[in-house]
Amino acid sequence: MSCLFCKIIDGSIPSATVYQDDLCYAFADIHPQAPVHLLVAPRAHLVSLDEADGEHRGLLGHLLWAAAHIARAKALGKGYRVVINTGDDGGQTVDHLHVHLLGGRSMTWPPG
Repeated sequence: MSCLFCKIIDGSIPSATVYQDDLCYAFADIHPQAPVHLLVAPRAHLVSLDEADGEHRGLLGHLLWAAAHIARAKALGKGYRVVINTGDDGGQTVDHLHVHLLGGRSMTWPPG
């Protein structure tokens, strides 16, 4: 498979692993936008949130649970942001669903 994140998840491309379980894999973003900027991606290839359907409900919930679990482990108790970019206009640059976890600084609104 030519998907960048699939290669990271299967170990073909090295990454800084932060968390992993049977459903997801979390690693450091290579272009961090905050002191903590991690990506949480499902192990199963799913292009975007737009492709998710009823069978993915549990997986989507698990990705958010994993982001919160990692945030607690990273001591982001003052707050953090969770973002899912979807499609070109949504800012998605890799065609593999992933959750951005950003923290370690005050976030502003609107985000961009």
